[in-house]
Amino acid sequence: MYVNLRIKKPLFICLAISVIAVGFLFLNISKDILLSAVSESEDSIRLPIIMYHAILKTNKPKSKFIVSPNTFENDLKYIKENGYTTIVMKDLIDFVYENKELPEKPIMLTFDDGYYNNYLYAFPLLKEYGCKMILSPIGKQCDIYSENKNKNPNYAHCSWDELKEMKDSGLVEIQNHSYNMHTITKSRCGTKKNKNETLENYQRTFSNDVNLMQSKVEDYLDFTPSTFVFPFGAISNCSLDILRQMGFKATLSCEGKINKITKNPEKLYGLYRILRSPNTSSEKFFKKKIEK
Repeated sequence: MYVNLRIKKPLFICLAISVIAVGFLFLNISKDILLSAVSESEDSIRLPIIMYHAILKTNKPKSKFIVSPNTFENDLKYIKENGYTTIVMKDLIDFVYENKELPEKPIMLTFDDGYYNNYLYAFPLLKEYGCKMILSPIGKQCDIYSENKNKNPNYAHCSWDELKEMKDSGLVEIQNHSYNMHTITKSRCGTKKNKNETLENYQRTFSNDVNLMQSKVEDYLDFTPSTFVFPFGAISNCSLDILRQMGFKATLSCEGKINKITKNPEKLYGLYRILRSPNTSSEKFFKKKIEK
């Protein structure tokens, strides 16, 4: 059944004006949202961060965390030949906080855990090609291998003296990877809060460990890390709050994406990193993972 409604002309005019006004308001809002998105896209800087661990001449047993010195050298060649410039966290933080410029095609090379093979194989190649990297060692292992002179590249870690040599070269930036929380046990995964752990206990445990590593780096290397690198990428929301309160300006995760950097300081927390897989040519890796 249909019902005919008669609308008086003044009322009709008012309704029409209202509809038009709402339409313009919607269009303006949509335009603002679109312009904001475009502006952010134009202002953002594309930053790939590559994650390495060990560098060995052999990869037996095979591990996705081990690449050969030849692979790393080919990566550096590709970077130089294709217009990339390696930067470190100070460069990125200065870009956000101090409005300093970044190169046209910035890229970061990060090494986790601080294995001796990084010093043995990666460091000489950095000097040869004039590239920089970020090295995040495990503090307790640095203490152990500063006393233990075993230099087996398959498992040894860097001493504090070796880290100092790399840091003083200006090619290697040292960041915080925890002092002794790079472990997976029944009670804890890296620096992640346990399900049944009180917040107070977690804050004390986590902050004590991170502070100890900060003190070690400051004492041995005369440098204060600005960035926390989460072991295994295991992150708790409360850990981010603690790190902010401690003065850390950035964190690195293990999520394999390309970063879009803006002037927003919050963009520095949870930076993505792409794992460098072995047995893949530099060209194939960069075209598939970095330049896609």
